[in-house]
Amino acid sequence: MARLMLSLDGQVLAEYNMNKERYTIGRLPDNDIRIDNPAVSGHHSLIINILSDSFLEDLNSTNGTYVNGKLIKKHAMQHGDVITVGHHQLRYIDSQEDNASQDEFEKTMVITPSSQGEDRIRRVGQAVDRAAAATAAAAAPRTPAPASAAEVPVALPKAKLQVLSGAFAGRELELTKALTTLGRPGIQVAAITRRAEGYYIVHVDSGKENDYPLVNGVPIGPQARKLADNDIVQLAGVKMGFFES
Repeated sequence: MARLMLSLDGQVLAEYNMNKERYTIGRLPDNDIRIDNPAVSGHHSLIINILSDSFLEDLNSTNGTYVNGKLIKKHAMQHGDVITVGHHQLRYIDSQEDNASQDEFEKTMVITPSSQGEDRIRRVGQAVDRAAAATAAAAAPRTPAPASAAEVPVALPKAKLQVLSGAFAGRELELTKALTTLGRPGIQVAAITRRAEGYYIVHVDSGKENDYPLVNGVPIGPQARKLADNDIVQLAGVKMGFFES
């Protein structure tokens, strides 16, 4: 089953499973996919699903329908196509191709530490522990010291990253490991680690000096930073949402 990911300015707004034959896109309430924006016509576009194929048609809209930046009247959809309607984007995702895309995302963004990088990753863990200890001491100076680095918290809420921009928008990564290293070597690399106090992100490496990942638009700096639900992480040019469940 195919699906559409609706986004605006790189932020994912909604997801639609394509389980019907026809889907209309437009500003009016009777559309299957309603986009309430003046740049969108009342009935802007139509998608027709025939077996495993999907076909897009512009409904004589005022501002036109674009696919991958090109103005179209009719178009046979392909996995990864981006439909632009007004200021909004709809990414077309083919479920079969999507599984391969998920694998490709993990190969691209998730880094398996090499033997040469083990010392650096250990230092990352130690830096996070120091930050966690400082946070705990500031909040409750008389409480016992936090759990050691070897302990993985049992009661900690599950968390995931969801990609909000780029070719892998919509992909999700469950943060089940004690330490997950992300990014692109030579560009920007960070690590997210689970501790008793929560999830922390820390800068590992980058191609430029002092080029730190961003959380909610602010560089995290050289110290570990605790993540909160709905934080927006920007790493190696990719925006990801951090969500706890």
